[in-house]
Amino acid sequence: MDLSALISQHGYAALLIGSMAEGETITLLGGVAAHQGLLRFPLVVLMVALGGMIGDQVLYFLGRRYGARLLTRFKRHQDKIASAQKMIARHPLLFVPGCRFMYGFRIIGPLLIGASHVPPKVFLPLNIAGALVWAAIFSALGYAGGEVIAPWLHSFDQHLKHWIWLALAVGCVALLRFGFKRRQRKKPHS
Repeated sequence: MDLSALISQHGYAALLIGSMAEGETITLLGGVAAHQGLLRFPLVVLMVALGGMIGDQVLYFLGRRYGARLLTRFKRHQDKIASAQKMIARHPLLFVPGCRFMYGFRIIGPLLIGASHVPPKVFLPLNIAGALVWAAIFSALGYAGGEVIAPWLHSFDQHLKHWIWLALAVGCVALLRFGFKRRQRKKPHS
């Protein structure tokens, strides 16, 4: 198994899919792959921005459609939700692109924006701009970090098979242990 070939063949699709939900880690790794010459940097930025934009767009429309019902499930955080919605109402031009940079707002931010009834004609261009800026920054950080971890990556490819076998062995032991404990609990106590 050649990890470099896998990344070259499927890296852009993995970046697109991975950045729809979780962005920072996958984006940094995309930048590292670009540094290694496995992927092209502009395409990394484009795929990550597209994935992040699609993910946020879906969450935004869920927020517009089901926002009131979804947000009532967060009973302990209603004061924070109300505060965020006030910020959205006052500063949508800052909040929409900025929420992807705010810790803890990656998923809930677009839901809140949708539930706050920010019009799609306002959200879409701001979402695109925010996604492009965010993707460029985090891809560049990964690219710069590629210099630091490049020596480690070369040896990683050689040891990958060993790590996979170790993970499989640990997983099998954990499954056996779980099955044994479950079986012990089901036995009637005499």
